[in-house]
Amino acid sequence: MKATYCAMQVTRPGVLQLVERQTPVPGSDEALIDIEACGICGADISDIEKADPKQPRVPGHEVVGRIKALGARVPSIWRIGQRVGVGRLGGHCNACAQCRQGHFQLCLHQPVVGASCDGGYAEMMVARGTALVAIPDELDAHEAAPLLCAGVATFNALRKSGAQAGDTVAVLGIGGLGHMALQYARHMGYRVVALGRGRDLSEDALALGAHLYVDTTQEDAVARLRHMGGAQVILSTIGDAATVSAMLGGLAPQGRLVLLGAGRDPLTVSAGHLVTGERHVFGSITGSPYDGERTLDFSVLTGMRPRIETLPLARAHEAYQRMKSGDVKFRMVLTMRPVV
Repeated sequence: MKATYCAMQVTRPGVLQLVERQTPVPGSDEALIDIEACGICGADISDIEKADPKQPRVPGHEVVGRIKALGARVPSIWRIGQRVGVGRLGGHCNACAQCRQGHFQLCLHQPVVGASCDGGYAEMMVARGTALVAIPDELDAHEAAPLLCAGVATFNALRKSGAQAGDTVAVLGIGGLGHMALQYARHMGYRVVALGRGRDLSEDALALGAHLYVDTTQEDAVARLRHMGGAQVILSTIGDAATVSAMLGGLAPQGRLVLLGAGRDPLTVSAGHLVTGERHVFGSITGSPYDGERTLDFSVLTGMRPRIETLPLARAHEAYQRMKSGDVKFRMVLTMRPVV
């Protein structure tokens, strides 16, 4: 095993720097992962720009690699050399009230990968054994990486939405999250409506699985949905509170607005609209490692893959800046080895 490894750490807010670190020894309940790829997520912006300069942090939480070393208390289902991934949630504690109820994604003592513990913009990382996700052989590392956050977030939200095959499901925002939601929704048997800004997204949205694309800059999306009888589910991947609030009018009776994008401003919700139509608004967090494995298995089963661009680890700052500026169409992935 190498004595050192390379990592891109936040040396000061907004700045990533390539450094060399000592290879860590995993704790008793941890695994050391030899990283092959790490996706870049929108949540990385906050991690990079709000990092404490007194505590240099390695961002990144869509990590795929192989187990290099294991602590003594990691369950025997994991072995040296096994392909694994780690998402945003850094491993549940198995002791808090939420864990005891089986709500592992809501664990009260769980590190946040890339924010409160080091993440995957690196050649190595340490992770709790309870954070590990098994990676199917059919998925390349750079394909699997975005599925561990953006993938499981959208797949899980649709599974929990209550929509049934044939129902109308609208996806608001056709970007890193939305382009995955469209594919999952189509494969789940829904009537899929893509809601985006600009005509240039129409071709992509339809190719990804939408039955209908609505350009919200040219057409009243709420009126269009009402004309269709209303959406049973509107899955919002954006954080703009005013836009999201306005979409409530496009829900069918007993329809659900599912929130994935977490904006700073409060939503404006009409109580009468909710009460008279028995409509619902709820949020959905990413998911547990088991949810991640369900996502990966479904992606293999249906042939669903994220649309990505790749850059090597040493160009992480450039990749981050491109993602932040909107110069990446869907997803960006850092690779620790050449993509073949």
